[in-house]
This record gives sequence, structure tokens and C-alpha cells, in this order.
Amino acid sequence: METATAVAKSIGDVGMMAMAAAFFLILSAGLMYACFKWFKSIIDRIIVDYTKELKILGENIGENNRLMTNIAEGLLPETQLRIKNTSGAYFDLAKEQVCRLIKKIREENHIIDHEATSKKIRNLLRNMHEDRNSRFDCYTYRGKKLSAYTSPEWIEKVAQVVEGEIYNASGPNNSRAYTNVAAAYDDIKLDFYHRLNNE
Repeated sequence: METATAVAKSIGDVGMMAMAAAFFLILSAGLMYACFKWFKSIIDRIIVDYTKELKILGENIGENNRLMTNIAEGLLPETQLRIKNTSGAYFDLAKEQVCRLIKKIREENHIIDHEATSKKIRNLLRNMHEDRNSRFDCYTYRGKKLSAYTSPEWIEKVAQVVEGEIYNASGPNNSRAYTNVAAAYDDIKLDFYHRLNNE
């Protein structure tokens, strides 16, 4: 009987131990699962924060690159020299075109109709201005197209000179017309150069 009791007691002890071991295994598995989930949420948050910071850093680097390009272009004298030479050629061409325009309007138009002549002059000058701007769009300075440094006010300035020549009481004078148109475009060139350096 003692042996049976000893066997029963050992089975009882081992069974209790097996149940305790099973309980601790389940508890350990639960804790491991909770820890892994917690670590995963921490890692996910770190990745999201890191991605946001990288995006902000990338934007800042891009902005800094644009600013550095702007500063570098502004500091290079040959950049300004190239722009002055190129724009000067277009403005000199415009002088000749406007002088031809004055002569053409005198000869071909019914200049007694001031309003129609004024509209035609401004329309033709606007076309010339937009054509020049489209050519300036091929060049950049300080991160902007050169056309950003032009002004539509220039059209009116030249239009007043053209009207002054067409309706001059002294009559047609090509030399005077060229001088007045050249003076207007010299003012425009100076305004353009000031805009380049003051923006």
C-alpha cells in the first residue's frame, strides 16, 4: 500500500508541477507576445517619425540648394555680363523694330483716327514685348526666368514715344524718332538691370 501511495503522491506532485509549468509557459508566451507588439509599435513610430524628418530635411536641402544657386549666380560677374549682352542685343533689335513701326504706321495707317492708331500701336508693341519675353524664358538668373524681371509698363512708355513721333507737329523726322526711341529703350535697359540686381 505504501508503494501505491508513493506512486499516487508522485503522480500528484508531477501533475501539479505540469500544470504549473503549463501556466508559466502560457504566461511567458503572453508576455512575449505583448513585448513583441510593444516593440513593433515603438519601431513603427520611430520609422514614421524618421520618415517625416527625412522629408523635412529633403525640403530644406532643396530650398538651400535653390538659395545657394541664387547667390552663386548673383556673385558671378560673367553671368551678369552674359545677361547684359544677350538682353542688350534684344533691346537694340527692338529699337530698330520700333523705328520701322513708326515709319510703317505713318505710311500705311489712317493716323487721323487717334484711338484706332493708339490701339494698333499698343497691340504691336505688346506683341514685340511678349516675343522678347518668350526668348528671355530660355535664360534664368537667381532661379527665375529673365522674363520675370521685365515689366509690362515698358509697352506704355514706348507707345508714348511712338505716338509722340507720329503726331509730332514738326512732321516726320527719322533721326529724331531714332534718338527718342533709343532714349526710351536705354531707360528700359537700365530699369531691367536694376530689377536684376534689386530682386
